[in-house]
Amino acid sequence: MRTSTWIIQADHRIRSLTPFVTTFLMVLISALPWQIASFASITPAFTAISIYYWSIYQYLKLPYYSIFGLGMLLDLLTGIPLGLSALIYLLVRAVLNSQRTFFMGKPFWIVWAGFAVVMLGVSVFGWVVNSLYFSAFVAPLPFVFQCVLTILLYPVISFILSILNRNMLNKS
Repeated sequence: MRTSTWIIQADHRIRSLTPFVTTFLMVLISALPWQIASFASITPAFTAISIYYWSIYQYLKLPYYSIFGLGMLLDLLTGIPLGLSALIYLLVRAVLNSQRTFFMGKPFWIVWAGFAVVMLGVSVFGWVVNSLYFSAFVAPLPFVFQCVLTILLYPVISFILSILNRNMLNKS
């Protein structure tokens, strides 16, 4: 009887790591360069999708310190200014904390539109900070392309995350 209780508790703990593990995988995927014809190496912001999704549907399972650590890891892997991703993702999480109840139970297109607004803000902020960091005008086209590509990929990634949410977390 005691062994089965331990197994159940371990199962619950492992399942509760789903948001962190999926976001960690998105950090690793985001660190890969995606070669698209006629463009420089552009990578969709997979990590932003994961943080946005989990901040709405399982916000307690992806705490601020995890988001900070994952953002710093992304910066180290991609070579962008250290702390930029952590700052952006913490701001996204803070905004979603106040709007989470608005998005709960809403149709998908409203959640997707909310993501588009957030992603637009993330892209503009990232472009401005990069321009200031390098003390030069950084071309905005890669940021625009990344923003559009990430918004277009949101339905696919959020569908996968919703399956994980339904099958892994809601059973615990």
